[in-house]
Amino acid sequence: MDIGLLLIRLTVGGIIAAHGAQKLLGAFGGHGIPGTAGFLESLGFRPGRPYAWLLGTAEAVGGLLLALGFLTPVSAAAVTGVMVTAIAVVHWQKGFFAQNGGYEFPLLLAVAAIAVAFAGPGRYSLDQALDWQLAGGSWAVAAAALGVLVSAATAASRNHRLPYWRGRRSATA
Repeated sequence: MDIGLLLIRLTVGGIIAAHGAQKLLGAFGGHGIPGTAGFLESLGFRPGRPYAWLLGTAEAVGGLLLALGFLTPVSAAAVTGVMVTAIAVVHWQKGFFAQNGGYEFPLLLAVAAIAVAFAGPGRYSLDQALDWQLAGGSWAVAAAALGVLVSAATAASRNHRLPYWRGRRSATA
């Protein structure tokens, strides 16, 4: 079981951390902060730059912590929050299947992170090395709830309308 948890943590955490590196550093073919900020602004997150830093950091740090099995409920909450927001804002309207841009893959990542919070990170983790007992039902439910609450607050902060001056020419131009 410990090897299975390690494989899940390394895979899910690594995927999330790599996406964070794309957003923060432009690594792995990503667009860095400028490109991420532009994309987030197109989704109504304004100003895009602070949101890009928050998103990239949540993914990079949350993914790395999950992969290491360190502060497992915190990492599960970070992964869940990012993935639930991605589902709500980008993927939901495209349906379930990933081939159509749907929410299948982000749902899998979020559920896997919460499953690790339920089961615990396993023997091969920093939580275990520090003898921290941060796993089980109450920790996992708290992680899931925190992730969903942060996601709801983030999604609610979007500005769905462009400012009235955007795209308009001044009378003197």
